[in-house]
Amino acid sequence: MIPQQVKNLGSALKQGFLASEEISTGLKEVYPTTLAPRFKSKLKQEGISLRETPAQFLGAFSARVLTDLTNDGTRGVYWRYNHPLAIAEKAIEKAIGEKAYEELGPLKTGLIGLGIAAPAVAAAGAYDITNIGQQFRPKGFTQQYAEEGSEDRRESSQPVPELFERFFLGRTGRPLKYETAKEDIPDLTPERYGNYLRNYYQDRGFLGLIKATPENLEGVPEVRVLNYPVTIPMVAGLAGGVAATALATRAGGDKAKTFKRAGIGGALGSIGGVIVGNVINNEIAKANRPQLPTIGEYQSMNTDRI
Repeated sequence: MIPQQVKNLGSALKQGFLASEEISTGLKEVYPTTLAPRFKSKLKQEGISLRETPAQFLGAFSARVLTDLTNDGTRGVYWRYNHPLAIAEKAIEKAIGEKAYEELGPLKTGLIGLGIAAPAVAAAGAYDITNIGQQFRPKGFTQQYAEEGSEDRRESSQPVPELFERFFLGRTGRPLKYETAKEDIPDLTPERYGNYLRNYYQDRGFLGLIKATPENLEGVPEVRVLNYPVTIPMVAGLAGGVAATALATRAGGDKAKTFKRAGIGGALGSIGGVIVGNVINNEIAKANRPQLPTIGEYQSMNTDRI
């Protein structure tokens, strides 16, 4: 005979399980993740909580975990947002807002997003917008399609695939050998180069997904997410563009005014953020460079020794 307490526990677990299933169905989520805030708030509205109804809570979350696993909920979020540019796109979407998205349509909102993203992404270091002749190859890095066995891997034998991989796949190539990299970056030191190569090739970072270094080849901080570089100017540019766009789209007015304000504001905010980020980078790079004595100080030191 099953004790009454066990029956009550089983009943509570079942109630929580069924409540979770009903809530998850009503939410109509693209990615039904276990820790979604909306799910937790809906569960609380049903009077189910860890403190008050622990058995129902356990049943509800058991159902939610099962829903997550069978629908690739958490993995779907990872697949969707595992790249810095995907995260930036979501931030821009939030800044524009659902109302403006509906009113302006995909073309206008796409142009607003491009105005924000272009300056910021150009500052990430994945490509060099001034290096047109070498398919925008970033400083200090090889081409993907350099001639086999060539001494100087800065020239590409296949320009079209090079451009595709750089802009669509986000591939930057590999660090050049020191002598060639120094031609791109005159103040590059052997110490900085060696430190960066250890970080680039040996440091696994967090779960092999994200890693950081205080000095990249150009002497400024860099985070790599799945080997895509993220820098202070990029983050500052996105932050400035997103903030300006959010203010513009929420200021009211007709579609034409909203589009104009958001487009100009977003682009200027992004450019301003990049400029601020570059100033910060320059100060960091100055602090990281060896402090050599001036000519006057050097002569004074030598005079003192005589």
